[in-house]
Amino acid sequence: MTSGNLSETEQAVLDEIEEKDVDFLRLQFTDILGTVKNVSVPARQAEKAFTEGIYFDGSSIEGFVRIQESDMRLKPDPDTFAILPWRQKEESAAARMICDVYDTSTDRPFEGDPRRVLKNALERAHEMGYTVNAAPEPEFFLFQEDEEGRATVETNDAGGYFDLAPKDLASDVRRDIIYGLESMGFEVEASHHEVAEGQHEINFTYDDALTTADNVGTFRTVVRAIAAQHDLHATFMPKPIPRINGSGMHTHISLFTEDGENAFHDEDDEFNLSEEAHAFTAGILEHAPAITAIANPTVNSYKRLVPGYEAPVYVAWSDRNRSALIRKPAARTPAASRVELRSPDPSCNPYLALAVMIHAGLDGIEKNLECPDPVRENIYDFDEEKREEYGIDTLPSNLGQAVDALEEDEAIYSALGDHVSSKFVEAKRQEFQDYLVDVSEWELDRYLETF
Repeated sequence: MTSGNLSETEQAVLDEIEEKDVDFLRLQFTDILGTVKNVSVPARQAEKAFTEGIYFDGSSIEGFVRIQESDMRLKPDPDTFAILPWRQKEESAAARMICDVYDTSTDRPFEGDPRRVLKNALERAHEMGYTVNAAPEPEFFLFQEDEEGRATVETNDAGGYFDLAPKDLASDVRRDIIYGLESMGFEVEASHHEVAEGQHEINFTYDDALTTADNVGTFRTVVRAIAAQHDLHATFMPKPIPRINGSGMHTHISLFTEDGENAFHDEDDEFNLSEEAHAFTAGILEHAPAITAIANPTVNSYKRLVPGYEAPVYVAWSDRNRSALIRKPAARTPAASRVELRSPDPSCNPYLALAVMIHAGLDGIEKNLECPDPVRENIYDFDEEKREEYGIDTLPSNLGQAVDALEEDEAIYSALGDHVSSKFVEAKRQEFQDYLVDVSEWELDRYLETF
């Protein structure tokens, strides 16, 4: 396949499609709530996808457009082309590309596309002289399926933190997931069993923020697909089992200057953090309640964000312990200096979550916000009086409070854009209302025969 209207990268994709005998392409994008969607087209449509785009009905996608504004266009990013590891066959294969969404009425990027929201944040960083790197640590549970193939909450092992077989029965599943990720271009750093039974973590290397957000969506898709091949259900639900640790997605972030230097590193600082890093941290702390609505976007997220289960609920930072919202991890080299936000969970939309983190941090730099002193004690041991003495606030305790905080924070709300902010709030208000009027099994067990 050759065409004079294509870039070198696009042409390379067409060549690989022919070489690998790819028969179908999945053109992927993400809705406002973070769900990966796709339009499947025959691979012979690849050139058309690059030159003209692929049209679809946006009215059926959560939070996109109204019925009378339904036509949208997908423009694939050729840098995201990858063969799907679970669809390979001897005679043919399937592949995917991640797309940007365009508004057909204006032929401009659609403001409701979460990938566009992140690009806007990165453009702000670029105007300030920075590029952004990020590395998430998404955790997940593996559960058994019942006889009809439906998910249960029965774990397939009794392992704990860093356990080995025989307790960690999922090591083979993690191995296959890693092979699948590596075949799609991931560089996996480590994998291990997490604290809770059935809970796992696979870490991949940091990258620029846009690639990282793309990778989170790909990661969740690969984990679910390969787990299903083992007759297991993988879930990124933050707290599927009560009274044990939930799943987080600790996110490491750093800024680099145009000449490739880490803007967060300062050898002369007590914590090896630059003035920009301190101000960036202060910005995230300042906007933490609003960020929580995006980084912890489900009713279930707040079953994880409670004291006693290693989840951060206190708005503070530390260079030593993990009870604070933000941690400064040890760095072996100047390039590795970074801060780690520990509150996000893997149910979040990675594009929106990274976008609000970046905007909050850049707001701190622009306003030269003063970072408080680090808290080196275990905040979980503090009583309310001592937290007040240290000036430590608490994150919102439920989705309703988090959405209130988002609406009250003009900087973060406006950073999402009018379309995404209004549609996100509308959806989350409805979700919280549905939760409030529902009756749980806990209530039935506790009250039905008592009163």
